[in-house]
Amino acid sequence: MEVNSLYVGMQQPLLPEEWITRASRLSTSLFCDVMGRTGAMDYSIKPVTTGMKVCGTALTVDLRPGDNLFLHKAINVGQKGYVLVADGKGHIANAYLGELMAEAAQKLGLEGIVIDGAARDKEALIELNLPIFCKGFNPNGPHKDGPGKLHTSISCGGVSVHPGDLVVGDDDGVVVIPRNIVEDVLTLAENKADEEEKRKQDIRSGNIEPAFLKKAMERYGL
Repeated sequence: MEVNSLYVGMQQPLLPEEWITRASRLSTSLFCDVMGRTGAMDYSIKPVTTGMKVCGTALTVDLRPGDNLFLHKAINVGQKGYVLVADGKGHIANAYLGELMAEAAQKLGLEGIVIDGAARDKEALIELNLPIFCKGFNPNGPHKDGPGKLHTSISCGGVSVHPGDLVVGDDDGVVVIPRNIVEDVLTLAENKADEEEKRKQDIRSGNIEPAFLKKAMERYGL
C-alpha cells in the first residue's frame, strides 16, 4: 500500500451531465476568450483528423518519456464520461499508443484521449473515430517499464490539468477548464456565443465595423 500511494491518487467523480451538455455546444475559442485568452494546450496537440471533438471529465496519467505502462493502466480504469489526459513530456521519438489501445479505450467507453506525445497507426485511428489528440505520429513503439502516476495533477501541452477538470477539444486544439470554475466559465462562454451570433447578423446586414473599434483607435488619432 505504501508503494501504491506514490503512484495512484484518487479518481474524481464525473462533472454534472448538464455541464457536459452545455460545454459540448461551445467551441474551444469561446472558452479561451472568457478565461483571459488562456487555457489552451500547445498548438502542436491536435486531433488525428479534422472534425474530431471531445468533451468530458479529466482522468489524468503521468508517464515516463517513451513508456506507456501507466497509460495501459489508465485506459483499463477508464469509463464513459472521462477524457484520458496523459503527460507524455512532449516525447515524440516513440508512440505512446496505437490502434489496439485506442480500440480498448473506445470499448471501455472513454470519451477520448489527449496526449502530450506521439501516436501511431494513424489510418486505423481515423477509421476508429475515437477522438484522439496528440503531437504527431511515429511508428516506433513504446517501452513498458514505468514508472508513472495515475489520478495526479499533470502538465499537458503547457497547461496544468487536475483530475476532474473539464476537457474540451476540437479542430483548434484542446482547452482545460479548472473544475472549481466550470459553471462560471460556461455561463460566460454562452453569453459570448450569443454576442458573436448577434455580431454575425450585423456583418451580414452590412454593419461591418465592430462597436469597440472607433474608441480603441482614438489613441492612435484614427
